[in-house]
Amino acid sequence: MDISRHTDKIAIVTGAGSGIGRATAIRLAAEGASVFACDVNEVGMQDTKDEISSQDGQCVVIACDVTNQLDVDRLVSQVGSRIDILANVAGIMDHFLPLGEVDDATWDRVMNVNLTGVMRLSRAVLPMMITQGGGAIVTVASKASLSAGAAGVSYTTSKHAVIGLVKSAAYFYGPKGIRSNAVLPGPVETNIGTTATPLSAWAIERAGLSMATMPPAAKADQIASVISWLASDEASNVNGSVVSADGGWASA
Repeated sequence: MDISRHTDKIAIVTGAGSGIGRATAIRLAAEGASVFACDVNEVGMQDTKDEISSQDGQCVVIACDVTNQLDVDRLVSQVGSRIDILANVAGIMDHFLPLGEVDDATWDRVMNVNLTGVMRLSRAVLPMMITQGGGAIVTVASKASLSAGAAGVSYTTSKHAVIGLVKSAAYFYGPKGIRSNAVLPGPVETNIGTTATPLSAWAIERAGLSMATMPPAAKADQIASVISWLASDEASNVNGSVVSADGGWASA
């Protein structure tokens, strides 16, 4: 950990109430950033802030539903006149429902959180980053961004689409000093919650063929460390990249 890596940087971290989002907020703060942590889980966010404060870090918590445009606008306005880093971490699973069994409510919810929320927050910070001459957007995608078998149809589709969004932003805004990259975790010890509970017996059995090659679950901070590096000046020539952090699962 480089305690000066993000000195004087302003960072927004979504999904900061638990898991990779919490680990990212804690790491960025420990490395010098002033962190604005957002989540729908207000109790979890407060725990994140308390841990950052115990290490003399700077953290402001803001309740925000990334699927709600008004919440996104309010979040960005509360941050102020500068945003150097956006870490899009918030995400949910889809109960491993395959195409023939997925219901509209599951599809819409997963797409709204995993894809549209990323779009809305990324879109919201761009004007400020353009004005200030640069910034870094790091988005958590998934091993499921490159293949099937790690989740159901909604999650897999949303994470494939996130890669397109990340690359499009990199292409169009790279000349303005804004970098957009993706991190693709495999299994991670997180609290992604009940949305990971399988609801289709045969589909999870089929997914088991892929999961047979799955490595042990990573610690959340192992993913946070990759996010931190991609957001840093050390990665100044890295733009539009898809960085696997899945313990080698994708190469199996």
